[in-house]
Amino acid sequence: MTSRVTFVSPAMNDSLRQARFDDGCSLDAGGRARARAAAGSLPPAVRVVVSPSARCRETAAALGLDGVEEEPLAGLDVGRWRGLTLAEAGAAEPQEVGRWMADPQSAPHGGESVVDLCARVGDWLRAASETDGHTVVVVEPEIVRAVVTEVLGAPAAAFWRLDVPPLTATSVSGRDGRWNVRLGQALGPDPAEGQSA
Repeated sequence: MTSRVTFVSPAMNDSLRQARFDDGCSLDAGGRARARAAAGSLPPAVRVVVSPSARCRETAAALGLDGVEEEPLAGLDVGRWRGLTLAEAGAAEPQEVGRWMADPQSAPHGGESVVDLCARVGDWLRAASETDGHTVVVVEPEIVRAVVTEVLGAPAAAFWRLDVPPLTATSVSGRDGRWNVRLGQALGPDPAEGQSA
């Protein structure tokens, strides 16, 4: 049995634009338009799953996907830093932010550590390997980072070295718990379309 899971990062919203920890804000007009333009660009799926956040639900809807929310794919719980930019959290709690960025096991914000997030996502991925065929998942960028970290068997510190642009697809495929990864495919019309030879 071969499984393939495509993880789609949400389209742009004010929180992403300002590098703000998710505060539940909706997609902005540009993000919504870009997601609508990308509708139909993903291969058919036997299952569609969505992170339980406004921007992921709205991205899925704009892409024409009707997904089921799964709590294990919720974004990283940043506790009392929710809604703050990293700079704002750093200005208020510089030592705590420094520790959090340096130690993936720490959670000074009162939420979840990066190690715990990676373990949660790894558990979900192991269960997903039992699904034959293609699954599309619209998830927060940190979920994509955790997936890549887990699939590559990278140390949790690698989590911070991965950039996940808005509205891109990262796919993993494999069988028997052995995955291959394809990173950062942009969604939307093929840029080569409409060009004459």
